[in-house]
Amino acid sequence: MLKDSHTIDMCNGSLPKKMLLFAFPLILSSLLQLTFNAVDLVVVGQFVDDSAVGAVGSTGALINLIVNLFMGLSVGTNVLTARFVGSGREEDASETVHTSIVISIISGIFLAFVGVIFARPMLILMGSPDGVLGQATLYLRIYFLGMPIMMLYNFGSAVLRAIGDTRRPLYYLTASGIVNVLMNLFFVIVLKRGVDGVAWGTVISQALAAFLILRNLYRSKHCCRLIPSKLRISASKLKGIAQIGIPAGIQGCIFSASNVLIQSSVNSFGKEAISGSAAAANIEGFVYVSMNAFHHTVLSFTGQNYGAGRYDRVRKTLFWGLLYVALVGGVLGNLVVLFRVPLLNLYISGEEALSFGFTRIVMINTLYFLCGTMDVAVGSLRGMGFSLVPMFVSLAGVCGFRVAWIFTYFSAHRSLSVLFVSYPISWAATFTVHMLVYFLWARRTRLSARSVQVP
Repeated sequence: MLKDSHTIDMCNGSLPKKMLLFAFPLILSSLLQLTFNAVDLVVVGQFVDDSAVGAVGSTGALINLIVNLFMGLSVGTNVLTARFVGSGREEDASETVHTSIVISIISGIFLAFVGVIFARPMLILMGSPDGVLGQATLYLRIYFLGMPIMMLYNFGSAVLRAIGDTRRPLYYLTASGIVNVLMNLFFVIVLKRGVDGVAWGTVISQALAAFLILRNLYRSKHCCRLIPSKLRISASKLKGIAQIGIPAGIQGCIFSASNVLIQSSVNSFGKEAISGSAAAANIEGFVYVSMNAFHHTVLSFTGQNYGAGRYDRVRKTLFWGLLYVALVGGVLGNLVVLFRVPLLNLYISGEEALSFGFTRIVMINTLYFLCGTMDVAVGSLRGMGFSLVPMFVSLAGVCGFRVAWIFTYFSAHRSLSVLFVSYPISWAATFTVHMLVYFLWARRTRLSARSVQVP
């Protein structure tokens, strides 16, 4: 495979340095994306009203619930492509890329139909109050109309991460984000639109990002080059992607289902709680994506080194990933707690909504690094192709616990503090079990079983 200045050789050289070089553009990309997404909430909060903030913010859990299964397939794309690249199987890597692009188009069209048709019934099932239901439905339907291009962007980005390129997606996202901000301001201030304006701004900006990613793949010289005549589904590559991606997607869906249940519980406290929680969730998203960059870093580095038979680097990748994510999550999470007042004032102004937002920030962000360590452990296992075990562990440790918590302790002691404390407890328990699984597996195989083959 031809190398260029934008890709990173994951199988040789200093791991801690290269992991940082890989993760840093991912962090910037994710922060930029969230910053531009936050503009949706800030613009409607400043130029519309707090109920519009609740309408936009309350759709996040539902969007994640619907799209996570297919986003899991992009994880399968990342891992399988990285392993083929690491093992030097360039034709297999190419088939994986073209299969993935076709999958992204099909899944995007499917999601568009589901989102447009079932937006309102799903929001009603979540218990969305009448005050935000109409606006939330409108936002959700427009958002899902753009799902085909969003899927293309995410699958294309997964391919670039697999070959060690996180810099160009950063450039593309920067251009896309600037367009997003301009479109939001144009639709809301000039055209006097509400949540529909910020939704169209998001779709238009994502279209630009998807175009730039696809153009990059089309013009590239490496084995993952996109050649339109090769766009077809390879049964063997689809199977490999599905074996890794479907458990990841199911895990994401059920995670989101538990979050939808939590959102429904938040909804039961009224409009002010919805607005406060939505604003706080948007702020904590900046911490999450910074940590999640190390999940993707561990996923890609593990995939390539496992494919290349560099099992010593697989172990070291997990160690450095855990160290980095704990530092980043601990520092950023507690900075959010420290500056929670000015941060929340950017989104909302009502005293009651601010009080609800303060509660969420303190309960979740103080120990948010535990979520990052949990995700990095999952990334290591999944990068080696072990996707079912972390799925079952995560479902029991996170989703099962949260559901049980809501119907038992929270039901008896109804408050947002009691509701949100379920997050750090579930992260700590699940991370512990993931690490036990990793060490038991590593002890059994000693990470040196040469019989393990890339599918």
